[in-house]
Amino acid sequence: MTAYLANLATLVAIFGILAATLNFVVGFAGIFSVAHAVFFGLGAYAGAQVALQFFPDALLACLVAAVVAGGLSLCLALPALRVRGEYFVAASLGLQMMATTLFSEAKAFTGGIGGLVAIPRPTVAGIEVGVLPLALVALALILFLTARLQRGAFGRTLQSIRDAESAAEALGKNVAAAKTLAVAFACAGAGIGGALFALHLSFVNVESFTMDQSVLVMAMVIIGGTGTLWGPLIGAVLLLSLPSGLAFLPFIPATEVGAVQQIVYGLAMTLLMIFRPAGLVGDLSKGRATA
Repeated sequence: MTAYLANLATLVAIFGILAATLNFVVGFAGIFSVAHAVFFGLGAYAGAQVALQFFPDALLACLVAAVVAGGLSLCLALPALRVRGEYFVAASLGLQMMATTLFSEAKAFTGGIGGLVAIPRPTVAGIEVGVLPLALVALALILFLTARLQRGAFGRTLQSIRDAESAAEALGKNVAAAKTLAVAFACAGAGIGGALFALHLSFVNVESFTMDQSVLVMAMVIIGGTGTLWGPLIGAVLLLSLPSGLAFLPFIPATEVGAVQQIVYGLAMTLLMIFRPAGLVGDLSKGRATA
């Protein structure tokens, strides 16, 4: 039971990183991306390759993952500079679909459909460590940086772009630079989450980086509250704990847990949009965060 709870806590911390970084572009910059799993996957494969080809140093794996995912964030930033709203959602959807195919076919880097197996356990300074403390430190660091950026000039620029991009540009804000930096920060954070995910499971394949995963992370952000600091983390806790809770209900067959889970997800999203459109942590009067 202890190992099960530790595994669940590790996944919550990793997906908390994903939700917090996605919220940075969705909630603070107004860039609605459904391709976050792409950069999660890039980080996972990059971190896994570092561990397999060189040595399983967790800090090095996370650094390489952040550089790879953050560097390739231009694949998302360039469409964000040219289109907005529903057009950008369509562009990010195309990126997600293309990346899923590339992950399946780029066998030298990803292992193809079979994925990468036997990834060594992570170490720090040559000492084997668990992924949970590493994930908690990474999550705390990302939340700290998010809070600092949100309250600074950069955060105010992003919020002005989110609320009225044309007006922000007319007032002299460098919209292109702000969007690019926001996307790079979010994608680099997703890459770190991916590296930790690979080191935790010792196995990764394309099934973990599909559209379903992007939608799940988006649901965490929406349910918790977009534009909030703690909302995405609360959403991650709820959506990852839900399958565990359903599995312990004796009247739900084990083979039906997945279907019931999807029904509950959909019902929760519908009820939230009706009664709590700003999310669990959002301010109903403004639709924005109070935390």
